[in-house]
Amino acid sequence: MAAPLRTLVDDYSRYHQAFQLFLERSSEHQCMKDFIHGTLPDILARIESGQDTLNVMGVGSGAGEIDLEMLNQLHLKHPEAQLDNEVVEPCGDMIYKYKVLTSKTPGLEHITFRWNTMTASEFEKNWKERNAEKKMDFIHMIQMLYYVKDPEATVSFFRSLLKKNGKLLIILVSGESGWGRLWRTYKAELCNADISQCITTGDIRTFLDSKGISYQKHTLPSHMDITECFTEGDEKGELLLDFLTEVMDFSKSASPELKAGVLELLRHPDCSKEVDGRIVFNNNLEAVVLDP
Repeated sequence: MAAPLRTLVDDYSRYHQAFQLFLERSSEHQCMKDFIHGTLPDILARIESGQDTLNVMGVGSGAGEIDLEMLNQLHLKHPEAQLDNEVVEPCGDMIYKYKVLTSKTPGLEHITFRWNTMTASEFEKNWKERNAEKKMDFIHMIQMLYYVKDPEATVSFFRSLLKKNGKLLIILVSGESGWGRLWRTYKAELCNADISQCITTGDIRTFLDSKGISYQKHTLPSHMDITECFTEGDEKGELLLDFLTEVMDFSKSASPELKAGVLELLRHPDCSKEVDGRIVFNNNLEAVVLDP
């Protein structure tokens, strides 16, 4: 390719716009909430009970909506415990939105929030300097391992922070999802080599299996309507294409061959199915739960 494609995450405004459209067009947050209310309580019940304080950590917490859902479930399972919650999020705007959310949400008196505006690697360095002995009961890393240089080292570090009965929850797109097929086919053209942009739970499970680390996995069925992606010049379709490829102005900047190949693959039965005349992309996620 004549010039490298510009990654979408370099333009926060357009990325945020694309992400909001993705949430509107997909069942991503709903499938997470279904998991949090249906499956996660049994996982949280296995955390040691009877403690005065439970130490919790969210890595890549965003604006906090999903975090608060999980904290509520943890409180329901361990109502006697105070929650000491470390929030790790590099985007100051997201931290601000999280703080606003907590200020508007009643019934959080049992939670102490500790704000860390830093990346996972910055937090690891900082943590070793200030908190070497502290151990966690519950750590969650939701849709964030795409943005680290070494996901295996990142998982290993945060797993090392768990208490004896602690749990580490990782949620990423499934290796069997449309994303997995897209990335396996066009990794060289689309994926940012500086981070682990094209990682799936399949990659994480391969790593865990190679180390003999036990885990439980749960599929989170999800879908996304990408119909407009196939209408040339459609504004929302262009924005969704940018999100799917994580390339800024993909339709304009990609070669005709790459664009045609990506569109053909997105429509392939391995990635999408047609439902009532709409093209519905397989957005399945997978949750992987690790013990210490």
